[in-house]
Amino acid sequence: MFIVDKDFEGFTFSEPYDKLGIRSSVTAELHFNNVKVPKENLLGEEGKGFKYAMMILDGGRIGIASQALGIAQGAYESAKDYGLNREQFGQAIARMQHNAFILADMATELKAARLLIYDAARKKDKHEPYGKDAAMAKLFASDMAEKLTSKALQLYGGSGFIKGVDVERYYRDSKITQIYEGTNEIMRLVISSYILPREEKKEVKKETVKKNKSQVGERKLQIFKGDEKEAAKKLVEALKAQGFIFDKKDIDLEGDIDTAQSAVGAGMGIGEEQNLELIKELAKETGSVLVSSRPAAQVRGYVPSDRFIGLSGKKFKGKLYIAVGISGAMQHLRGITDVGTIVAINNDESANIFNNCDFGIVGDFHKVVPALIEEIKNA
Repeated sequence: MFIVDKDFEGFTFSEPYDKLGIRSSVTAELHFNNVKVPKENLLGEEGKGFKYAMMILDGGRIGIASQALGIAQGAYESAKDYGLNREQFGQAIARMQHNAFILADMATELKAARLLIYDAARKKDKHEPYGKDAAMAKLFASDMAEKLTSKALQLYGGSGFIKGVDVERYYRDSKITQIYEGTNEIMRLVISSYILPREEKKEVKKETVKKNKSQVGERKLQIFKGDEKEAAKKLVEALKAQGFIFDKKDIDLEGDIDTAQSAVGAGMGIGEEQNLELIKELAKETGSVLVSSRPAAQVRGYVPSDRFIGLSGKKFKGKLYIAVGISGAMQHLRGITDVGTIVAINNDESANIFNNCDFGIVGDFHKVVPALIEEIKNA
């Protein structure tokens, strides 16, 4: 485990994501490209980073449980105050039996969560084993928060669905507490590991160990490096050997993604919007529609939001996909699992896209793309 300063050469991060909740907290992809870290930045002993990370998570879960409790407490107090101030049929809606029972359940669950958190925190303060207790507190408090904020919003009725009302924010903020510092499914796994006897480890024979597969199925993984023109030439030759004949007729870059046979995708790695013109030229030469990664569409606005490829976007199932400046995040890869041939262009040799492509060129797209266009024209 190392301390990596944000100013270290080769360490960059993407534009922040626009999230469902906890929007004051910045979330972005971190990119490490041959980052050199001084040996004095080593934390603890070498080779024990994972162990340290797990220990940190144990303590962090108490914090997440406390966060969930605070969100739920805020939602409860807001709903109770609203219920006491809004009258229907001559009485406050909080005093109607159904609503009063909901508030009673809320108060009970809040106290139960608080006691679980205090118990885990007390054990941590006394340097007693607390891993199981932290997982229990995080599991219960976050599940409670998600359920309780929903009930609080329900008590508000239609008013709670309006953006800017505090229970609407509590509802959005609660969900992440079930996910980070270990999902609640993992919390159940952690708890069960404490309460069940351990099984004897079975010896695994070497021949039964399988290599990690590409996340988009079996791929050729032929990566070209060095001179951009030579790399572009090798790529075009490889594509021709695959049977590709580039259709140079007029193509609608905003054509239907579902029926297109070829697509060129632009990622955050292309930089300024003016560089998109080069990507469009490549798309025209290859007879492709223009698409992008999710951040390039939603953060930079390079293409409309209905034209980004990924788990939450469009799925491209054509014969050829060329990814330019795309890192290869899992969210994006889930949108190209059925593509016939994947080509990657990126200046970061360690980018995950190179682990999930048939052919790739490592290099500056400013040089690679013009060389590739020239080779295609001469093909």
